[in-house]
Amino acid sequence: MTALKEKLKDTSLFRKIYIADLFFCNIAFIQIPAYALLVFLFLWGVGLAIYNQKVNKTFFKLRFGLWIGAFLAVSFLSILINFSVTIFYSLIMFMHVVVCFFVFYGMHTEPDFDFRTELYSVARFIVYITTVANIIGIICLMFNFTFEWYWIKFTIYENRFTGIYVNPNLLGFSSVVSVVCCHMLYKEKLMKSVSQPRVSKIWIFACIATNVFSLILCDSNASLVLALGYAIVYVVYIFFADKTGLSASKIILKIIALVVVGSFLICSALMFRTICQTGFSVVMSKTNSVISLITGGDDIASEFADDKPAKEKNDVTFEHENENLDSGRFKLWKESINLFKISPIIGISNGNIVLFSEEYSNGVLNYSYHKSDLHNGFLTILVSTGIIGFIIFGIFGFRFAKHSAQHLFLQKKTFRNDVYPCLFAFLFAYLAYAMFEKALLYDISFMVMWFWLMMGYMSCYIAKFEPMLETQYLFHRKRLTRTLL
Repeated sequence: MTALKEKLKDTSLFRKIYIADLFFCNIAFIQIPAYALLVFLFLWGVGLAIYNQKVNKTFFKLRFGLWIGAFLAVSFLSILINFSVTIFYSLIMFMHVVVCFFVFYGMHTEPDFDFRTELYSVARFIVYITTVANIIGIICLMFNFTFEWYWIKFTIYENRFTGIYVNPNLLGFSSVVSVVCCHMLYKEKLMKSVSQPRVSKIWIFACIATNVFSLILCDSNASLVLALGYAIVYVVYIFFADKTGLSASKIILKIIALVVVGSFLICSALMFRTICQTGFSVVMSKTNSVISLITGGDDIASEFADDKPAKEKNDVTFEHENENLDSGRFKLWKESINLFKISPIIGISNGNIVLFSEEYSNGVLNYSYHKSDLHNGFLTILVSTGIIGFIIFGIFGFRFAKHSAQHLFLQKKTFRNDVYPCLFAFLFAYLAYAMFEKALLYDISFMVMWFWLMMGYMSCYIAKFEPMLETQYLFHRKRLTRTLL
């Protein structure tokens, strides 16, 4: 019994199990039991947030915690002011935000916490599980094995490769995360600090190959933005990490070179994706025709007819059925402005997005709000907490980004052999990704919690670089640490 209580107090163990379960929530057939387990894990996380505050005084040790506290206060006030039948959902989202801040981002407040060991364990799990999942999905795709059951569309989802995931966008995000994990596991300093065996090169190669393949065929534009953003930010770091000998002329030349490299990466990635999608579509068409001939299927003459378009032949082209580049998001964002106008100062609270869009739209909002998210993390925060909450959250984000960049570019020693640049590049790329997906905060999902997990690891570096300073600010007769600001 004592051992069980100690396990329940283990915040690191919770994070690893929570992330693993949220990942399995994206997998077909495993999704239902994973969500059932998630209920108990969520309660465990809320309990840990309360326990850590009681024992470790988490809030008073949080980096930039004053802004976090102000944001939570505004969020709770918005829930009370906009009291409705969705109060229970709003409170769940509020507790979810508390877990994000106190358990994931707040891991730097835990005494004697070895964050590199946890990072290694999580990254290794992601590499193994995504590789296996992608191999299964690719094999099923090659043999044209498809299956549909309610919301599950196995292998092909609306003309896009989804593998064994429930949605191609989730496959795309997981693929990018897995490649980033391979990059982090390649870092020499991480491996020396954890004293763990390296992931074999075979696994790394298989992981990168299958995940790049899956990213191309799932045709997720947002995930491609995430991948390109990660690569571009990391290249920026490589160009400017060494601050010695940087004259004005050299800086200008490096900026021009960065523009050229960035343009090349974007154009080549789009071209490579188009070529691969077209090529593999042809391969799949021929393979399916041969399989149909061998198994005695329908006449294959029509399959090889050049005068029939792909869509008439029912070939999979691995492209969006919605030909709009934004996939309908611009329409959603435009109509969501009407939600913001309902309560622009304090917001309508996240749980009321669907309810208020039905109650106050008067026919203006025609988009179906199937979830309390607007496929834009920033817009969701703005509508949920209003201008006040959005500004406070923005200040917290700016403070965190400023300190992160300072340590990356202004430290005398470089971090090329450490995971710090990888964390920095992913977090900044995620900000662009959050403009197109249910990301950033108000969603209990793998992609949101992964973001806060990476922020947590980054915060551990900041705490390491910036020892707790002497108290300098008086607040209600109590001295607050400067790091709270």
